[in-house]
Amino acid sequence: MATPTYQPRATPSSDGWRNPPIGGAPAGGGPRLSHEPRPDERQAAPTGPRPQPGFGLRGPRRSPHVLTAESLASLTLPVAEDGVIVGIDPQNRPAVLSLLRPGPLEVVLVGSMWLAQVLALRTVATGARVAVETARPPAWAQMAQAAGGGQQCVSVHDVRQIAPQGPSVSSPVLVVRDMGARPPRNQLAPSPWQTTLTVLPFLGPRSPQMMSRADLVCLQRLSPEETEVVTRTMRLPAQIGQVLPTLSDNAMLWCTRDSHEFVMTQPTDAETQLLGQPRRMD
Repeated sequence: MATPTYQPRATPSSDGWRNPPIGGAPAGGGPRLSHEPRPDERQAAPTGPRPQPGFGLRGPRRSPHVLTAESLASLTLPVAEDGVIVGIDPQNRPAVLSLLRPGPLEVVLVGSMWLAQVLALRTVATGARVAVETARPPAWAQMAQAAGGGQQCVSVHDVRQIAPQGPSVSSPVLVVRDMGARPPRNQLAPSPWQTTLTVLPFLGPRSPQMMSRADLVCLQRLSPEETEVVTRTMRLPAQIGQVLPTLSDNAMLWCTRDSHEFVMTQPTDAETQLLGQPRRMD
């Protein structure tokens, strides 16, 4: 049997990546490898650095985009407001409310349970939990079952039966207190990432004090007598007070002592199917 002959390994005189042709390269330069360009392609190729064969395709013939460390501070990323979309403003733009914040937030709503439930549903949609302390649990039961797609996102508690909710940055909480015009004192201490929404169907004896302590007040349609109290307590302009008794069922005024904004809530089909049409009284 003849002894097999193997192609010699690469030698120091070779380029280190492929073996030289057997018998040495002929004077004409030897055979062309399949991945190397033809002689006419070499001549027609543009001047400049040539690609190394076998290393893939060349990228764009452009200079790399490089920023210096000093210029990084000038880069900006536009980010819109985040929060709960409570409706649209008079300019037909989305009205976004930052309802969950790193610090405790007190909100007073003088209006209907319908509006409170819409706000609760939209807060759940942002990934937060909702705990309802109410004197009418059956009225919140259907909404609590429908929220969260089967997950326990909304819990309903009887009056004075609510426990600390343990809010955190990864699990913020909206506490809804729905106990009439004279709600008892809140048993939950203020906590970061916990917002308390107190629902008042109409103004009671303690309502002006509650509104003056609140960080934010939401007002649906009021009677002329209630409008006088609210205008004085929240320091609203006279022309704003004249509008409050004429608001429609889905319109409201969000205000502090320094600012105010009219908003119209447009319920979605799912919200209308679950909660019904907008209304001022329940």
